[in-house]
Amino acid sequence: MEKDVLESEIYHPGPVRDYFVERDGLRFAGTHLFLELWGARHLHDKNMIEKALCGAAERAGATVLHSYFHRFGSGGGVSGVVILAESHISIHTWPERMFAAVDVFMCGVCNPYDTIPALREVFRPDHLEIDEKKRGVLP
Repeated sequence: MEKDVLESEIYHPGPVRDYFVERDGLRFAGTHLFLELWGARHLHDKNMIEKALCGAAERAGATVLHSYFHRFGSGGGVSGVVILAESHISIHTWPERMFAAVDVFMCGVCNPYDTIPALREVFRPDHLEIDEKKRGVLP
């Protein structure tokens, strides 16, 4: 049975949950995806973007802790972040260019690639570029 981590355990060694990932013979903090959505839609709709990112996080098996989004004026872009127990998802949009930059960083058992279908469904990009970096790879 998994035990909740108490604040006192952070400072005193004891049984704590390790969110590092072990995959393909590597041990690392997590996978960070850098997504570029070209020809994307709904990039000015703050509420739709927040719902899309939170839904994408849940599809990946992540736990949403908090979200914050800001819209830059009428018809302007949106910047926002979804804070996860397993890290974060952030977005910056340029509706006038039909472009969005999305970062998806997840540790633990979550799979950041599982966010992509949800993001495609909402933003319907004509073209999607994906770069990946494994963060905190241990020697």
